[in-house]
Amino acid sequence: MFIAMNRFKVRLGQEASFEQVWKSRDSQLSTLPGFEEFHLLRGPETEEYTLYSSHTVWRSKADFEAWTRSEAFRNAHKGAGSHGDLYLEHPKFEGFEVVQTLTAAASA
Repeated sequence: MFIAMNRFKVRLGQEASFEQVWKSRDSQLSTLPGFEEFHLLRGPETEEYTLYSSHTVWRSKADFEAWTRSEAFRNAHKGAGSHGDLYLEHPKFEGFEVVQTLTAAASA
């Protein structure tokens, strides 16, 4: 399993606009081989920004890398630069290969 994350420092007061950009995107993720989950996470607020992270879970790193070379990736990121006024800086990418997973026990 592979988890891909991007961290965003969103300008204070721009949180609703930032969230709307993500909610209205046609990501096409659900149609891609190896895609498992997507989460948009809102984190702590500082005096300058609110921290967000986009978090996708993939079956493998190879599946994630295939997506980054796909037409779906290019379409999902088309126009991303036009929202620069929402951020303090460019997003920071972090990729993780899963070493261990724990899940909740099934209810009896």
